[in-house]
Amino acid sequence: MYTPLILSNAGTVVLVVLLVLLVVALLIALSSIRIVRQSQTMVIERLGGYYTTWSTGIHFLVPFVDRVSLVVSLKEQVMDYPPQPVITRDNVTMQIDTVVYYQITDAKAFTYGVDNPNRALENLTATTLRNIIGEIDLDGALTSRELINGKMRIILDEATDPWGIKVIRVELKNIIPPKDIREAMEKQMRAEREKRENILNAEGQKQSAILKAQGVKESAILEAEAQKQSQILRAEGEAEAILKVQEAKARGIEAIKAAGADRSVLTIKGYEALVEVSKGQATKLIIPSDLQGLASIVSSSKEMWSDTKKDKE
Repeated sequence: MYTPLILSNAGTVVLVVLLVLLVVALLIALSSIRIVRQSQTMVIERLGGYYTTWSTGIHFLVPFVDRVSLVVSLKEQVMDYPPQPVITRDNVTMQIDTVVYYQITDAKAFTYGVDNPNRALENLTATTLRNIIGEIDLDGALTSRELINGKMRIILDEATDPWGIKVIRVELKNIIPPKDIREAMEKQMRAEREKRENILNAEGQKQSAILKAQGVKESAILEAEAQKQSQILRAEGEAEAILKVQEAKARGIEAIKAAGADRSVLTIKGYEALVEVSKGQATKLIIPSDLQGLASIVSSSKEMWSDTKKDKE
């Protein structure tokens, strides 16, 4: 009577066990699925040793055999290191902080090449910086950033190549000299600025004086040219006036000749001109030496005019 019930219970237990096993298997299968994202890689170990490196895509782990050792980012990364005390060749201690840009190119070498690669890179950067700065003086360290950056990049890139790291560039972020050196540099910079300011002021005054002198010179030249032109025009006007007077005199003489005037008429005209001259403002008169002859001619002319008048009466 109890046998069917026992069989029924046993079947239920088996069924439950099978369901549990199925769920566990499903969970294990799901947990074995790995999706590698863009710009990432996964280092896979099998039974404790390096097996392969997965790139972007979907992958499956063998349960209890394979495991993901490390997920590596292939993006360019930046490490900003704190200031490091360094000593220059002329025994000046200053603080320099650096920034290193690098990229992981070999995931396997990065995983197994060195323990804590980021810490190793930081220490390597500090020692390399001290070596390079120790070979140059303070002025060279302050003015040769590009040279220092280039040397550090080459040295770090060669040293980190076995670690699967590619150093892209290195930048000196800040160079902080001692306080007394900074004060001396500030005084020097202030003196240089004042010197440049004085030079610029002197150049400005010089240019202003030159421009003023040029203006005065050009003004004098223009004034002289104007006076010269005025004198030329005045002389041309006087010459033209004299020419017109001479032309008028010539036409008068021609008219007198055409009218048949004799010497007595000319003498009378000369006397009339003398009378007009005597009416002027001159205090001295120059009388011709033949004034007596002129007077006799005038008397004769007067008598002739009187006789003519009597005949008419």
